[in-house]
Amino acid sequence: MQPGDPARSANSPAGGRPSAPPGAPDPAAFDDQFHTYETQVIDDEVRYYGEPLGSPEAVVRDIWEVFHEHDHEVELTVEAGRYVLVATEQSYGIDGVPWKNVALFLATIVTTLFVGAQWYLIDPVADPWKAVTTAWPFSAAVMGVLMTHELGHYVASRYHRVNASLPYFIPFPSLIGTMGAVIRMKGRMPDRKALFDIGASGPLAGLAATIVVTTIGLFLQPIPVDPTIIDAEGTITISLGFPPLMHALSWITGQPLQYGQALNVNPVVIGGWVGAFVTVLNLIPVGQLDGGHITRAVFGENQSTLAAVVPVGLFGLAGYLHYFEDIAFQAVAVWVFWGVLALVVGRAGTAEPVRDEPLDSRRLALAALTFVLGAACFMPVPVLVSTT
Repeated sequence: MQPGDPARSANSPAGGRPSAPPGAPDPAAFDDQFHTYETQVIDDEVRYYGEPLGSPEAVVRDIWEVFHEHDHEVELTVEAGRYVLVATEQSYGIDGVPWKNVALFLATIVTTLFVGAQWYLIDPVADPWKAVTTAWPFSAAVMGVLMTHELGHYVASRYHRVNASLPYFIPFPSLIGTMGAVIRMKGRMPDRKALFDIGASGPLAGLAATIVVTTIGLFLQPIPVDPTIIDAEGTITISLGFPPLMHALSWITGQPLQYGQALNVNPVVIGGWVGAFVTVLNLIPVGQLDGGHITRAVFGENQSTLAAVVPVGLFGLAGYLHYFEDIAFQAVAVWVFWGVLALVVGRAGTAEPVRDEPLDSRRLALAALTFVLGAACFMPVPVLVSTT
């Protein structure tokens, strides 16, 4: 069938059954759960009219696997007083050139080169060619850890046949030249195993890239002067807080993370910092974040209890750092922002798997390891701005 085709129907003849178009599930495959008396094809949807032989929720859960095996997504609805299963074919590959993804990817390369040049103390406007030829390692480091993280999700989605987009990068001339990257899930989660694998694959893949990028950066030449901005009030110095993981890599390699006032680490190390920070934020256990997926897979519906206390913890962390550790509010405002965001995404809920059986012991152990590694990436004060 092609989009725009006129509707076609197959009514049940005397003593017979309605048929389905090629590629779609035959009604006989789920007749024990939903008795079909008519099928229709409208544009790119196959409609099965009939009677559910159980509660609508149970029917969809029981027949979903049949449609999933035929690469269709299905939902049960009511039209003009009649129950109808609406099946839509899913495509798990790349259909044509993903121009939007490509454009955002290229735009993010530009913004990371622009910001990276400033980390190398080069004016990208005055000397754009020098900016590109000098700052490309920074751009490659940042883009590499973000792409590896998102491709981890994408590969796991393809493995479990969950429809997902390619990564969408978000260009933004911030401290790192981007606001990250996301992929869009278009299909339902088959079970907790798929939910866990898709949720954990991004942070684990991103952590591997973070370790590689940080290690490479530690062996590169430091920058001879701290990155500063001079304004009317004096010198503003931007200092990054490095997590335990990066300190451990510094100890293992014997390469310093701090050089004093005269030198700063090579900007490639900042790519590792980005990977660590992205890991921490994504593992916050609420909503559609990776941490929300993982904890929903581990704890089931009890995950909502954990999600409810997360904003309180983030607000509490910001308050403790500001009032008891005397950290400037702008340095801890990130946790206030993510506390508010946790409230919002927490209310939206997590992805709900079709089958809700508990995880196996191997995945439970991997979930614990994922959060331990995430804790090794945590930094109470990610960025500190001081004026002298």
